[in-house]
Amino acid sequence: MLVGVTHTDGRAEAARLAAKLWGLRILHGEKSCSDIGAPLLVISQFTLYGDARRGRRPTWQAAAPGPVAEPLVEAVVAELRALGAQVETGVFGADMKVTLTNDGPITLVLDV
Repeated sequence: MLVGVTHTDGRAEAARLAAKLWGLRILHGEKSCSDIGAPLLVISQFTLYGDARRGRRPTWQAAAPGPVAEPLVEAVVAELRALGAQVETGVFGADMKVTLTNDGPITLVLDV
């Protein structure tokens, strides 16, 4: 899961997102991660709030700054773990090499 945080997000949004992600029936046979105990990888991704509607250079103004975003990404992870999920994480703010393989033609943007 790539998790982006904006300025208006708070603990309530973190809890709603965790519950939604854990119960969303997007796996084979209309199963959710909670149905099969699937492990999750949560990566902070501020670029989800990139805006390139004007000009040729995206702006990241909608993304919350690190001191705001980091505790909320951690809250999503904590909420998922409280729901029983096995969660791995990246390093907040690090320049990481993450490989993503989509198994099927689906990518969802959830705005809770």
